[in-house]
Amino acid sequence: MTNEDILEVLKTVHHPQEKTNIVESEMVANIAIDEKKVKIILQFKKPVDALANSVKRNCIQALVEKFGNETEFEIENLFNERKIDKRLPFNGVKNIIAIASGKGGVGKSTVAVNLAVALAQQSLKVGLLDADVFGPSIPKMFGIEDAKPPMKEVDGVKYISTVEKYGVKTMSVGFFVSKEQALVWRGPMATSALKQLIEEGYWGELDIVLIDLPPGTSDIHLTLVQTVAVTGAVVVTTPQDVALADAIKGINMFRTKDINVPVLGLVENMAWFTPAELPENKYYIFGNGGGERLAKELNINLLGQIPIIQSICEGGDNGTPVALNSQRADGKAFAELAKKVLVALEERNKFEDTKKVVMNK
Repeated sequence: MTNEDILEVLKTVHHPQEKTNIVESEMVANIAIDEKKVKIILQFKKPVDALANSVKRNCIQALVEKFGNETEFEIENLFNERKIDKRLPFNGVKNIIAIASGKGGVGKSTVAVNLAVALAQQSLKVGLLDADVFGPSIPKMFGIEDAKPPMKEVDGVKYISTVEKYGVKTMSVGFFVSKEQALVWRGPMATSALKQLIEEGYWGELDIVLIDLPPGTSDIHLTLVQTVAVTGAVVVTTPQDVALADAIKGINMFRTKDINVPVLGLVENMAWFTPAELPENKYYIFGNGGGERLAKELNINLLGQIPIIQSICEGGDNGTPVALNSQRADGKAFAELAKKVLVALEERNKFEDTKKVVMNK
């Protein structure tokens, strides 16, 4: 194996914002080969590049496919140090998880809210960003529709403070518009609003930030992965075939080469109906086992199956998420989901460690 051999492989890797591959873009600063260990230094043009992790993963994948697992590949990032801004998106956040769905109406925001609360119940420091700028529902589901986040100055930089409730720090465009106001925005306006929430929000030190994305695939999703380094994605669906077909598109979006965000797993919402007076009964209104079949087909984790229980809907409407009480059947479902998400997150981070990828932000 020579430097030229490695460069030929790296020519297949592109930075999404560059016109040519990373070799022709002069991003490969150095290659050092020491028997069965190869260290590569990538030079990025920006002081902060949220796509750096994605580029590194693509490099590792291409090199392993070509040379196999016997060689240890280590990649280090260097960034242009000029004009470093103190306002770094999610600078103190350890993990960022996108909550997505292929279509609307599958209960994605309900899952996001209750998952955030369930994680906070496990003594984790949690944040929740409402990135569904056209239909922000987080303020209502937390019972904080009238909240007006104040400005906060840190080291001479002004930020928008988050609003904390139930141990979860939240941020939403819904805090800045009337509840009755319809947001009729073109794509650039919507993405600009999301970038402002990300870049100007002050989150502090957190273990996890969940990002409640709009349904489908859009500019919002691209803006997110280009602005922050997303650790992984959770996709929400219902058991019916129509929802599953759209869930496949959502999963494949994260798996595209330009985005390349690991999918932590699938959540099957509205898996069955359980009436309060018959807590042991299950009625499969939208079909049975669709999420489990899809998870096996796509080789991803089935993180949880959330039943249709009236209290889950009522909790969202009155601002008291059912995950606050993990002893009841409804809250227990989200507590178990939170545990499985943490396991999937740990597995994902261990996988990155085994690749010996040095994460320099």
